[in-house]
Amino acid sequence: MTRLVILGKQGAGKGTQCALLVDHYGIPHISTGDMLRAAVAEGTELGLKAKEVMEAGDLVSDDLILGIVQERLAQPDVDSGFLLDGFPRTDAQAQGLTEMLAPAGIDVAIDIEVPDDVVTQRMLARGRDDDSPEAIKRRLELYQAETAPLLDFYSSRGILLSVDGLGTEKEVQDRIVDAIESRR
Repeated sequence: MTRLVILGKQGAGKGTQCALLVDHYGIPHISTGDMLRAAVAEGTELGLKAKEVMEAGDLVSDDLILGIVQERLAQPDVDSGFLLDGFPRTDAQAQGLTEMLAPAGIDVAIDIEVPDDVVTQRMLARGRDDDSPEAIKRRLELYQAETAPLLDFYSSRGILLSVDGLGTEKEVQDRIVDAIESRR
């Protein structure tokens, strides 16, 4: 079984690495954005609550997102493992996930490390409207404020793997797979 969480700044290459890792391990890629949209589309009780919150322009609460994640992780396609992307985002979500998956928990939390100046250049090169220097700076500040505690959370449990995110897609993937395999 391979139960993974992927962490990293915007522009670190998480999306690319998620696609490569789910292909390599044959596990589903589970993104909270996808889960929220699916729960809303399916009209589940939690999906309807999430829709109401999102339509009001608010952030979905930890309890609500944990419920949606729990619904998703109850599906049979996750029996051999999964890759969580975009979740958890807070200490409370990480703790809730740990309790939800007890006693097994997460096998590995992967942090793709890329310096701020490199991710800034990558995001500016994308040319998206929401990738202004000010917006990028703000997102990096939010990442530091929100994700640094998660790095500590998983490090304290001995399951955090920090991987150099510089190099080709294949080089980074090889580093991640080697790090995961060294933990088995």
